[in-house]
Amino acid sequence: MDDTPQRQRIVSGESQAQDQEEPASLRPHSLEEYNVGQERLIAGLRIAIRAARSRSEPLEHLLFDGPPGLGKTTLAYIIAREMGAELHRTSGPSLERAADLVGVLTNLGSGDVLFIDEIHRVPRPVEEYLYLAMEDFQLDFVVDRGPYAKTISLRLEPFTLIGATTRSGMLTAPLRERFGIFHHLDFYEEDQLRRIVLRSAGILEIPLEEEGAAELARRSRGTPRIVNRLLRRVRDYAQVIADGVITAPVARRALDEMGVDARGLDNLDRKYLQTMIEYYGGGPVGLNALAATLSEDQDTLQDVVEPFLLKIGFVIRTARGRMATQAAYDHLCVNKPAPSPPTGQENLPLELE
Repeated sequence: MDDTPQRQRIVSGESQAQDQEEPASLRPHSLEEYNVGQERLIAGLRIAIRAARSRSEPLEHLLFDGPPGLGKTTLAYIIAREMGAELHRTSGPSLERAADLVGVLTNLGSGDVLFIDEIHRVPRPVEEYLYLAMEDFQLDFVVDRGPYAKTISLRLEPFTLIGATTRSGMLTAPLRERFGIFHHLDFYEEDQLRRIVLRSAGILEIPLEEEGAAELARRSRGTPRIVNRLLRRVRDYAQVIADGVITAPVARRALDEMGVDARGLDNLDRKYLQTMIEYYGGGPVGLNALAATLSEDQDTLQDVVEPFLLKIGFVIRTARGRMATQAAYDHLCVNKPAPSPPTGQENLPLELE
């Protein structure tokens, strides 16, 4: 399996072309259908939507933060549908100039929902136009220059902005503070993913046994998008190699051949851990050094590889860099103890002057 480009990794939470191939939509279409995972988030959204609809007002602006593949885009579609509004979708990198944003905002109808994916990548000059638009539903822009310059105000229809980000720390404070509702999406539990993949198999009419669903859930890195992707890949394997039914042994053999191990790690994850252990003695090591040794982009390691390894306790972050834990050593069958995390006291002077 080629793990070098991020978009080619089967266990990457990023959206891929293969995710759009199925004609049947696997996404929930309402809050009632979104009945697995993120319970506190869904409960809060139900209250906010009911309150906004009772006042005949647009919903407050929302910001969703979390790793890719957990359902931020799905929630945007659900919110628009629950509010009886039209969804307009764009992304931060596509808003290169202020004119791009102005064109999007002026096309919004009353109560419409604007979804901006990767909102942390909106250029700062463009972002400043969002402030007034979000607060007062107004755009101010300057025409002409020098003594002939004048400001023109353009009224906008009331709308709801939904921002999605995988790196909320990159958002500026002025933008973050203009969102009335903020939710963090966390990884799903194995049992929740098992229920999701059983639902998906029913929609796609794929024969899937409970034990096979559990095996898929166990290796899907806590991400619904990945478990659905693995389901489609294992379906192909079952049709060609087995009798078409996804059992636990069939799922296990298929995923092993794809390079996805029992904890959901692929070749890049294992190379990341092996590099940290073999080249840097288990750490601490900086992200720059790891990226250079692996010939990988730093953002790929930080946004795609590390979140899951941190969650399952294979890697920890310290002030001096990343470190592999004993769990990572055991998983890779490295027969030596992992280094102890620094205490933060080793660089202090022995005596005060």
